[in-house]
Amino acid sequence: MKHQTLDQLQAVAEIESSAAYSAMTRNQRLERWAELLERNPERCLGAFTGTEHVYPEARATMRGEGSAISVAFEDPLLRASGLKDDTYGEAKRFFELNDWQLHDIVCDCHVGSTMKARWAATRVRSTISGRFFTWLKQTIMR
Repeated sequence: MKHQTLDQLQAVAEIESSAAYSAMTRNQRLERWAELLERNPERCLGAFTGTEHVYPEARATMRGEGSAISVAFEDPLLRASGLKDDTYGEAKRFFELNDWQLHDIVCDCHVGSTMKARWAATRVRSTISGRFFTWLKQTIMR
């Protein structure tokens, strides 16, 4: 293994310090998630089935390829900030959401088996403000 200084490495690679990301607030993490979803607003995302009807232990391990949570997990910044995987339970912990808040973002009872990333982003943003009317306004204004 060849040891190089940080300056030498930066000449051949983009270096990002994870220390700067570890201090993100809850709202910053949620804002980042919404921004990631908005990058491809027409992307179809998979919804979770009946999260409110699943036992808490099983709900915590739920995951889905192509879900809104997996979009967050694809992001190196959120992973560097502490997002460990793309499960429902980890998203709940990392984004500091309660079950009803996360249910509101990812469950199929609102949208069917798929949703547009734009819709999920709007739901994430409504969680930041904590107000239903913010979500309603953003939905109507689109």
